[in-house]
Amino acid sequence: MALFREFEAPPECPVFEPSWQDFSDPFGFIHRIREIAENTGICKIRPPQGWQPPFACDVRSFRFTPRIQRLNELEALTRVKLNFLDQIAKFWELQGCKLCFPHVERKLLDLYLLSKLVSAEGGFEVVCKEKRWSRISSRMGFPAGKGVGSLLRSHFERILYPYELFQTGVTLTVSLTPAAAVMTCVSCPVLFSRQRRVRLCVCVFVCVCPDDEGFLRKQKHMRAQAFAFKMRPRKEVLEVNYVSMTFIDLYMCMACGRGDEEDRLLLCDGCDDSYHIFCLIPPLQDVPKGDWRCPKCVAEECSKPREAFGFEQAVREYTLQSFGEMADHFKSDYFNMPVHMVPTELVEKEFWRLVSSIEEDVIVEYGADISSRDMGSGFPVRDGKRKLIGDEDEYASSGWNLNNMPVLEQSVLTHISGDISGMKVPWLYVGMCFSSFCWHIEDHWSYSINYLHWGEPKTWYGVPAHAAEQLESVMKKVAPELFDSQPDLLHQLVTLMNPNLLMEHGVPVYRTNQCAGEFIVTFPRAYHSGFNQGYNFAEAVNFCTADWLPIGTQCVAHYRRLQRYCVFSHEELVCKMAADPESLDVELAAAVVRELGDMIEEESRLRGVLCSEQEVFELVPDDERQCWKCKTTCFLSALTCSCSPQRLVCLHHAAELCSCAASNKCLRFRYEQDEFPAMLYGVKSRAQSYDTWAKRVTEALAADNKNLIELKVLLEDAEDRKYPENSLLRSLRDTVKEAETCSSVAQLLLSQKRERPESSAQKAGSKLTVEELKVFVEQLYRLPCVISQARHVRELLESVQDFHERAQAALADETPDSGKLQALLELGSGLELELPELPRLKQELQQARWLDEVRLTLMEPQRLTLELMKRQIDSGVGLPPHHAVEKAMAELQELLTLSEHWEERARACLQARPRHSLLTLESIVMEAKNIPAYLPNVLALRDALHKAKEWTAKVEAIQNGSNYAYLEQLEGLLMRGRSIPVRLEALPQVESQVASARAWRERTARTFLKKNSTYTLLQVLSPRVDIGVYGSSKSKRKRVKELLEKERGLELDALSDLEDSVEDTRDPAAVVAAFKARERQELEAIHSLRAANLAKMALVERIEEVKFCLCRKTASGFMLQCELCRDWFHGACVPLPKAGSQKKLVSGSKESKFLCPLCQRSRRPRLETILSLLVSLQKLPVRLPEGEALQCLTERAMGWQDRARQALATDELSTALAKLSVLSQRMVELAALISVPSSDPVAPRKQPRKTPLVPRSLEPPVLELSPAAKAQLEELMMEGDLLEVSLDETQHIWRILQATHPPSEDKFLQVMEVRYLKQLAKRLAKEEKERKRKEKAVAKAEFPKEGLEKKSRKILDIPSKYDWSGAEDSNDENAVCAAKNCQRPCKDKVDWVQCDGGCDEWFHQVCVGVTCEMAENEDYICLACSHKAGAAVTVGAETVVMSSPVCSGPSVPALPLTDPRESS
Repeated sequence: MALFREFEAPPECPVFEPSWQDFSDPFGFIHRIREIAENTGICKIRPPQGWQPPFACDVRSFRFTPRIQRLNELEALTRVKLNFLDQIAKFWELQGCKLCFPHVERKLLDLYLLSKLVSAEGGFEVVCKEKRWSRISSRMGFPAGKGVGSLLRSHFERILYPYELFQTGVTLTVSLTPAAAVMTCVSCPVLFSRQRRVRLCVCVFVCVCPDDEGFLRKQKHMRAQAFAFKMRPRKEVLEVNYVSMTFIDLYMCMACGRGDEEDRLLLCDGCDDSYHIFCLIPPLQDVPKGDWRCPKCVAEECSKPREAFGFEQAVREYTLQSFGEMADHFKSDYFNMPVHMVPTELVEKEFWRLVSSIEEDVIVEYGADISSRDMGSGFPVRDGKRKLIGDEDEYASSGWNLNNMPVLEQSVLTHISGDISGMKVPWLYVGMCFSSFCWHIEDHWSYSINYLHWGEPKTWYGVPAHAAEQLESVMKKVAPELFDSQPDLLHQLVTLMNPNLLMEHGVPVYRTNQCAGEFIVTFPRAYHSGFNQGYNFAEAVNFCTADWLPIGTQCVAHYRRLQRYCVFSHEELVCKMAADPESLDVELAAAVVRELGDMIEEESRLRGVLCSEQEVFELVPDDERQCWKCKTTCFLSALTCSCSPQRLVCLHHAAELCSCAASNKCLRFRYEQDEFPAMLYGVKSRAQSYDTWAKRVTEALAADNKNLIELKVLLEDAEDRKYPENSLLRSLRDTVKEAETCSSVAQLLLSQKRERPESSAQKAGSKLTVEELKVFVEQLYRLPCVISQARHVRELLESVQDFHERAQAALADETPDSGKLQALLELGSGLELELPELPRLKQELQQARWLDEVRLTLMEPQRLTLELMKRQIDSGVGLPPHHAVEKAMAELQELLTLSEHWEERARACLQARPRHSLLTLESIVMEAKNIPAYLPNVLALRDALHKAKEWTAKVEAIQNGSNYAYLEQLEGLLMRGRSIPVRLEALPQVESQVASARAWRERTARTFLKKNSTYTLLQVLSPRVDIGVYGSSKSKRKRVKELLEKERGLELDALSDLEDSVEDTRDPAAVVAAFKARERQELEAIHSLRAANLAKMALVERIEEVKFCLCRKTASGFMLQCELCRDWFHGACVPLPKAGSQKKLVSGSKESKFLCPLCQRSRRPRLETILSLLVSLQKLPVRLPEGEALQCLTERAMGWQDRARQALATDELSTALAKLSVLSQRMVELAALISVPSSDPVAPRKQPRKTPLVPRSLEPPVLELSPAAKAQLEELMMEGDLLEVSLDETQHIWRILQATHPPSEDKFLQVMEVRYLKQLAKRLAKEEKERKRKEKAVAKAEFPKEGLEKKSRKILDIPSKYDWSGAEDSNDENAVCAAKNCQRPCKDKVDWVQCDGGCDEWFHQVCVGVTCEMAENEDYICLACSHKAGAAVTVGAETVVMSSPVCSGPSVPALPLTDPRESS
């Protein structure tokens, strides 16, 4: 008896992957694979990729109750063991003992195997006598040398030997065999979980009583001494009165017949018989605590037949979702990993380990045999319950839809009326891990097909039909006990057997894993079983084809022997098909003919009863026409008897009906005997029509002059009559297909030959070779029919052979000719064949074209670049070897090497540092001149030499010219010279000259230009052309240019044009003339501007419309008047004039005046500085426009200086100048006497005076000049202000003119002052009122009245016609401004100035119009002190202060208080 080993997987069954064409005919494909697949019993079919029917079940309404499966009860041998252990446990339990199974070598002892091995060795006595216990131990797998044999003997003797004696009936005999009493107590864990299993844990007492009465008494005494414990009577023990012997005789021991030893006399709880405890087999040493049965009752209980094994239904009802959750949870918990990660091999081994184990009891559930009629099929069906959408309609009509397969035209089951659940109506299966289906064959030995819709795989095992009886005999041999109680056990689908055990007994077993989307087909009488790897959903159904009919007949005979019920009547099925022969497939009709003939022959043989009556059996229910003996469903005939009208039998069991005479029996038949020939003839005619057709086909295929149309007619006839798919039909179909293919190919060849090659180009893989064309021509003339295109194809073959000869001649030429090769290629391509010469011709053509291209390239050196040579060499490398190609390649390579060498040399010369000389580069260029190739570096080097020569010539021409070159010319030459990669000898000299000129220009710019000036140096040095032009610098430049173009047209030859364009040579005299012309234009423009600006003063009434200043806005705020252009400027738009130097003149300080930014464009250096710049300019060998402009400016300034000196040297002007000096000296002395230092310690500290503003208090005019002299001075003053040079004469003339001016009585100033004061008074009154209101509110909210008394606050009230309220007090802000119209500035605007005229009053700088710089550098004398000092002289520029909308506070008029000075 083999022990369980690790499971070894059987070989795989075949797997088929049909094409879409094969898949279109399900039965045809199964018929083709039958010869292979029936050898393994099962096979797997993978549908073509893309065939995936949608799952059509309603998941929400799908509910089912599964079956419960205990795995170790499924396997036959394991169930036998469990039954055996049940019997052992029951045997001891009935005797009041609880049995525990012993362990040996830490393993549970297999009592069943031990019993079988001992029986196989001859029994307990023989094994003991011959000492075979070591052999028994070895066969059970225990290691040798550990005394396991003795232990096995002990356990057998204690537990199994009494049971074997009981089985032999020894315990029921009167005479008993003596034996020693033995007691053992063994502990064992609980092994069974099922309710009917008995949990055993007891002391087992085994003894045998002798038949000798004296020996018995002696033995009882010895037994009592040996075990040394007192017998305890139980409640059922008889209490015997030894006085009355009558009662003792009523309870006699059924074994020994005596009634003594009443304390050891037991009563049976089943039959009330009494036995001594020591008379039992085995004897009991003590009274049992539980119920006790005598040997007769034990035998009666143990002999009861066992309940037939079957699956229980679960209590819980599941949905697909709940069952899936349970199944996945079970599997993941069991294997301790996610379900999708468990290998199928591991699940398979674990399954067979569990079903073979009696210790582990695993329970699973299986939703099997669920009718699709109730729950709906997984395939789409046209049942009208719901509308099919998408591709569901296609799958609903598919032959592989399991709802369609049983009723296809070729299926036998189509002719069975009514739906047979499971056979014609698919069943559904919802599996979980380890749920299984046991070994079985299909009803009536039909085919079956199973489709796995989704889920984890299903593992299948199959045994071919030829080994079915072998499997049955092996199972009966291994587990005969099961078949003794259930002879039809294999038909119950409840028994498994390990495939390895079957294979050990020679049964062929095959396996496979069915994955989702795959079919499994089982063949007739092929046993199959399997289990599920996890949660899945499958669907299965049966089908029968024509080849099944004889197998079905055998199955019915087999069922008759087993007395098993049939699912349907086989005879009825055959007769029904014979009744409608035209609906049968020819192959099916032929099978029906054979089956019907056999049935008629057997029926005729069995019929012999005289009395008979006809009956339509198909109208009788199946259960009312079953044979009383064999359970077969009767159809053709049945036998009944008047003694038992309800009983009928088939003719095979006529003798089993009853013992009545034959005259009492009645034959009930479906058809008369004479109806059978007509029925058989109809089917035979249908089958024989095929024979006629086959004869015609055979003759047609044998002939060689048939028309293709005749063969097509025969093929169409076969398809219409649905003749079987046999070799003849396939041969005809192949012949027709071959002829049609040949005709199509011939037609295609001929049509392509007539077409243009470019319009009929095809892939080379689809073209015929010459050999194939030859074979094709032979095939055309070998066909059994005539093809009209055969002659033309032969002509095509002759053309190909001619092309072959010409191509060989062209390939033999010494030098490839591209024209000839091209013509041959066009000819070969037009043949539309795969010609072997074409590749060689293409190679030769490539070589010829390459050689032609090389020759053309070498003929045009200007196109032969290095890249072109490399490309040609690379393309030549890929060509097949040829001597002409190799020669051209060598020439190209040599030229490429030489060209690269000279290119590299030229590149090195171009990039050399230091650069090479002209002579060196000329030698390189001359050497590379003869290379027949395009060399860009050599050409670049040649171009550089040309440029270097031109540059050198230009430099020499400039140096040898009569005039120096302009800086712009040298800069252009320098830029071009630096870019030439040649060493130029004159380049350093040019660089030095340019650097010197640039340095001089920068020095001059620093001397003249202000910081961040918008003017260029040339503009500053040249006469102004922008007089009267205002706005931004960009717009101003644009307007200046427009003015110049308007005045001069397109001839921009003035000096200022040097900024934009410089001529190569310019005459110095022309430059001077242009400068003089500009001077005249400048004077005219300034005269016009001064007149226009002075005219604005008359527009007092419309002052709001007049525009002033750079910003071109109306007058507002503090404004200054320019001394040159006479326009007014806002103090915020122009820089204020700064004080002069500290140097004091004899006649007083150096006065200052205001010039606007448009009139004073530069720093205006002194003439001495300009002369030093001119000296430096004379040393430069370069002409600069700025230098020429500076020379003209210097000549102009010196000319003006001479005229000014001449005018000042006249008697009138020299006398006026002296008088002015005396008056200035007196004013200085008066100011010194009046000035008193301030003694107020809290007043703001004032810096010491640096330069007194003198004369301040003098009332002009102090000088009187003649009108002519005054006009001369004013003209000189205007011209001097136009000069961008500082001259002392301008200051002298300005002082004289200022002293001769009368007091300012300008109506324009008076109107502006009155207008401003009115606006200021109104706003100040409003602001003061608002300030008092806010102060009162703050004081009331934050400070109590007593706090106001403690707070000291200094407030000074100064009477004013504008009702001033005073200033705020906090440090500088607490002081009181003495100005009548104080603006009350705050925070960073509180800057003070103290009067130096004698009153020492303090004023806000903003209130009196004094800047911080003026307060620090000059003395300030208030208005009151000026009047006290005497006559006042108006000094400085006329100023006015106006309110500005952008200032935080108004300005107070201070006319005249400030004395602006010119900033240098």
